[in-house]
Amino acid sequence: MHALTRHVPASFAHALSATPPDPPIDVALARAQHAAYRAALAACGAAVTAIDADEACPDCVFVEDTAVVAGGIALVTRPGAPSRRGETPPVARALARHVDLAWMDAPATLDGGDCLRVGRTIYAGRSARTNAAGIARLAEVFADHTVVAVDLPPHVLHLKCVCSPLGDGRILLAEGTLAPELFAPHAIVWVPAAEAYAANAVALGRHVVVADGHPRTREALEAAGFTTHAVAHSEVRKADGSLTCQSILVTDVTGT
Repeated sequence: MHALTRHVPASFAHALSATPPDPPIDVALARAQHAAYRAALAACGAAVTAIDADEACPDCVFVEDTAVVAGGIALVTRPGAPSRRGETPPVARALARHVDLAWMDAPATLDGGDCLRVGRTIYAGRSARTNAAGIARLAEVFADHTVVAVDLPPHVLHLKCVCSPLGDGRILLAEGTLAPELFAPHAIVWVPAAEAYAANAVALGRHVVVADGHPRTREALEAAGFTTHAVAHSEVRKADGSLTCQSILVTDVTGT
């Protein structure tokens, strides 16, 4: 398993955020936390690659939004925030070493953080960043998967803000956010409502990278048979980010 990441630019201090952070983003701390995140992915068994940062793209560390990968194909997205559309070419070049590429054109928009894959099903959040045309293109590219559109509440930026895949047909889901029936027949591992931020976690096999400071979520994951790896997240959280946003997981099918 490969984990594609991207370094934190100095311009990350000006990353998009629904509310201006107070205190401001500390770029040096963000870089240290990102290094610890990459180390956690490696400890979970991933081969980690980091693309150079782009100072013209303050949000480029959130690499997940630039592509959706499944079945040996990467759909290079058209991010919903216009300021982020310059992030995709370097990610596409890196992904092309491992999988085939497909592309998305206007008027479609889609952020990878709105896509949750469980087996042969891809749940796609219809959000301020992902529109119906983007979901239609997703379904076209991944015709061998079932694509299920999920309408998100206005306050939820991305689908994966409140849930994430755990493998083996299981989903980590924050209580009080989305109805579990939306994900039937998949099994749910519940995150307490008070720890909803921790519903965004990165699972690799029997290991899960989880946001630190959320002990009940770690207990739930460990009771479900996972080994947890807690990482600090204060600076990416100031930019409305979390853990899955910082990587794209890829199974190499090209052998290159």
